[in-house]
Order: sequence, then C-alpha cells, then structure tokens
Amino acid sequence: MKKTTLLISLLGAALAAPVFAQTTKEDIIKQMDATKAPYEELALKIWNHAELGYQEIKSSAAIQEQLAKEGFKVEANVAGMPTGFVASYGSGHPIIGVLGEFDALPGVSQTADPVRKERADVKAGHACGHHLFGAGSAEAVVAVKNWMKATGQKGTIRYYGTPAEEGGAGKVYMVRDGLMKDVDVVLHWHAGDRNLVTNSQSLANKSAKFRFRGISSHAAAAPERGRSALDGVEALDFMMNMMREHVPDSTRIHYVITRGGEAPNVVPAFAEVYYYVRSPSRDTVQEVWGRLEKAAEGAALGTGTTVDREIIHGVYDLLPNDALAAVMHANLEKVGGVTYDAKEKAFAAEIGKTLPGGKPAALEMASSVLPYNYVREGGGSTDVGDVSWNVPTMGVRTATWVPGTPGHSWQAVACGGTTIGLKGMQVAAKTIALTAIDLFQQPETIKAAKAEFEKRRGSDFKYESMLGDRKPPLDFRN
Repeated sequence: MKKTTLLISLLGAALAAPVFAQTTKEDIIKQMDATKAPYEELALKIWNHAELGYQEIKSSAAIQEQLAKEGFKVEANVAGMPTGFVASYGSGHPIIGVLGEFDALPGVSQTADPVRKERADVKAGHACGHHLFGAGSAEAVVAVKNWMKATGQKGTIRYYGTPAEEGGAGKVYMVRDGLMKDVDVVLHWHAGDRNLVTNSQSLANKSAKFRFRGISSHAAAAPERGRSALDGVEALDFMMNMMREHVPDSTRIHYVITRGGEAPNVVPAFAEVYYYVRSPSRDTVQEVWGRLEKAAEGAALGTGTTVDREIIHGVYDLLPNDALAAVMHANLEKVGGVTYDAKEKAFAAEIGKTLPGGKPAALEMASSVLPYNYVREGGGSTDVGDVSWNVPTMGVRTATWVPGTPGHSWQAVACGGTTIGLKGMQVAAKTIALTAIDLFQQPETIKAAKAEFEKRRGSDFKYESMLGDRKPPLDFRN
C-alpha cells in the first residue's frame, strides 16, 4: 500500500511539473519571421518621428509601450534622461543586456525615395539607422523572452533604451550611474551596408561648444569700438586647421560654426563653434583637446574677446572581445545576409547612380557575411565604447543600406524607410537573439569573455568618464 501511494505521489508530481519545449535555433528564426510585423511597424513609426537626441519623446515611448505589452518591467526616465529607460524580464544571473537607440540626425530630412527629396514635415532624418537599431533590439529581447518562457531558462534579459547617441553620449550617463554594473554581457548592433561582427576598435571622441563674447558696434561707423566674437571663432578655426599637420594621422578634428552673428553691419557680440576631436587613443584625444583649449584662449586674447566652453560629450573607444565575437559571428553566418527582390534591386540601382562614381550597387555585399577576421577600417565613434570598458560587450553590423551608401547621408535615410532597411534589421535582431540564447546556455563563454575583458582592461584600470560630472545636455540640439 505504501509503495502504491508513493508511486501515485511521484506520478502526480511529474504531471504537475511544467513541460518545457526544446526550441532550436531554426525554431526561433521561424518564430521571429512569424512575429516580425509589429517591430517593422515600430521601426517605420520611429523613422517617421525623426526625433533628435534627448527629444525622442514619441520614439522612446513607442518602444517602452511595446516591451511593456510583452511583459517587460519598464523603468523610465533613468540617469537624468527623460527619454532613457531600462526594460527587464526575468530575474537573477546571467544578466544579458541589449542596447537600443532611437535618435535621428539634424539636416538630413529625406523621403523613402531613391532621389534627393526632403520631407516637408521634419528637418531631421534617421541617417544612421537608429530607428532600426531601437526596434530591432526590442524584437531580439522579446524573442529571447519567449524562449526563456518556453524552456524555463533562468536569468534576466534587459533592454537599455539609450538616447542621444549622436553627440549626446546617453550611454555614458547610464554607465556613470551604475545601471550596468550587474550585467554579465552587453550586445548591440548598428545599421550599415554589409554584414559583419564589429570586433574592432572605434574612435574615442570628445566635443564641446566654444562660446566667444565680444562687444557689438556699428561695423562701418564705429568698428574700432567693437570686438568681434566671430573673429575669435575664426582665429580658433585657423589655428586648428594649421594644427592638423601636427597631430597623429589617425586623429580627426571637425567643427561647425553654430552662431556667427546676426547681420554683417553689426560687429558680432556672440559667436559659437562646435568642435569634435577623435582618435583611436583616448590619451591622444585628451592631448589634442588640451591644445584646442589653449588655442581657444589664444584666439580670445588676440581678438580682445572672452571665451568659455561647454563639454557636450566624450566617449571611449570600443574594447574588443574575441570570446564574444566568435559566438556572434557563428550566429550571423547561420542567419545569413539580405536578399533583394526585384523592387529592391530597382531601388538599389537608382541609389547607386547618386553615390560617388555613380556605380551600380554591389548587392553581393548585402547577401554575404564578411569573414570573422575582417577588420573594418576607419569608422566613427560611439558611446557603446564606455559600455565596453565596463561590461564585456560585442556588436554586429548588418546591411540595412544599399551597399556603398555612407552613413549620415540622405541615401541612408531613404533606405531605412524601405524594406531594404527592414530586412537588414531582421538579420540583426535574429543574430542578437541567437547570441543571447547561446550565452544563457554557455556559462563557460561568459566566464571566458569576462577573463578576456579583465586582461584587455588591465589590472590597474579605473573607469573615469570623459564627461566629468556634468549632467546630460538635454538641450544640446537647440
């Protein structure tokens, strides 16, 4: 009797226990294909909003709403940024973070046409594909969440809604406020014109607005009584242009004059110039930056004006991680590249005519995956750099633009508003999802990534933000 009772008891316990599906990667890809529509709609909605950094009210809210609907716990208004948020599902470790961006760029308004045609409703555009980045990462974390529910996987998948990547350094404030200190690995991606894992260094970057103040006067009747703030700006620009010969070749110096005066017949009492300094080395950035600040002081002294400056952003270079790159590359190869249909090929042919040289687009670049050891030359800067020096981090680029399209161009905006951009987004979303799932199942990979991370940073590394203690520049686009 006792044996029978025990048998019935064990049988009842077995029947009551949850039965988890053993979903394969092929299953996950099929499921993502079947459920992609809301995320493609989300991407195009954000593309239409085209909101600038720290002003992404509608875009951030749309992603938060979608993730909340999928069962994520959303914490809004983080790190002093009204459009910054963190959305989490699950509990405990491992904690896998996925980054999402959603800010547009000023001055590149464009319709989803293969010819230059500005939109009447906005003056900005998603020339860096952040609408795809934000929506695609949301699709990825939801796919991981669904897999966790189906398999009973323990741990946490976390989405970081990061504002103002373009010059605002939103991620730096998240890092500085400790929002990623408990994360095991961070994954991210970016729009591009080919498919590759980005296990290479980016450029460290620092920026500021230099504001000169002088004395206004009648430019014809009493010029001797004036002191031109614009003269201060132009003197600084002249010195910095001479300096280009005397900095390391890999250094980049950019500027725009954002305020130059109001009228030619009034000696400008105020002028402003906005500078970037970039280099693969943070030390070089800081060294050249010191020379820039000295040049600004000299320009003010020589023109009888005064100058102050506001640091806008500063970001680290990306820290590579071979352990993570190998896993992500294997998943990118499994997902594969982008295949164009007849309509997309026709669009690409027209875009190709507008690119330098007017050459036909090499569509095989979009359909293939670059080798694991491919080193991407050049490149820009990203606030993901600061993340990568605090958490083991890895990213991927996918072909969301017609091959040959440069970032920050109207052609990139146009492609991002079509199925060409959406297809590239699907490659990224699937690659991110499969990589996160591998990491949940492979604690040894996370351990190896952390060991490599510590070795690359060095035992004496101490993180110090290049921004100092300033608050997020919520009005820097004004």
